[in-house]
Amino acid sequence: MGGLLQEFRSDRCPWNAAAIRLLDDVYAFAATGPRRHEDWVHDVLAVMHRRVRDPRGWVRLDGDRALVTRWGLPTYPFAPPPAADWPGLLYPLEAEAAHGALAVMTEEWQSEPRPVRGRPDRDAVLADARTLLDRYGPTARFWTNARAAAHDPAPDFVAAGLRGTASHTFLTPAYIRGLDLFDDLGLIAVTDEEVGVFWSIGAY
Repeated sequence: MGGLLQEFRSDRCPWNAAAIRLLDDVYAFAATGPRRHEDWVHDVLAVMHRRVRDPRGWVRLDGDRALVTRWGLPTYPFAPPPAADWPGLLYPLEAEAAHGALAVMTEEWQSEPRPVRGRPDRDAVLADARTLLDRYGPTARFWTNARAAAHDPAPDFVAAGLRGTASHTFLTPAYIRGLDLFDDLGLIAVTDEEVGVFWSIGAY
């Protein structure tokens, strides 16, 4: 994102500023779409396909949006499974764990010199994560593809760090731009009005 555009979007609202601070320097996808279906998976798929806009006009972070190869693979870097398969690949998260999952998305998958747990700005990173998820209100439900949540809705993502988090992958195996995509961590927020999709992507 260009410097002037980034500054403009940051000034518009605290949510935009928190999103840019948190995720603009890593390979991540962050977008929100409207909730239109009882089965919210269809709304998340619409976000991954870039078929919908943010209902509030707020910033989305999607470095692959203008990629020419998306004409052949519109969901890149995702290869989302059919909606019927999602219940076996996602697990519910408590709100505090969701904050932690979003916070560790600021880390790099393979070459992170300072995981969030040891950073001097750890509390500020977690505060930005809370700002993002507060958008969805106190009744929001959260889901993740992280296997750590399979038997515990409150795993400590910050303590584990991004490299310590195994997940069901939603990424394509396609080799585009000279990149292999190898790991991902996803977080989905669901309300009656919106779905938020946050995804950290490992590539080399």
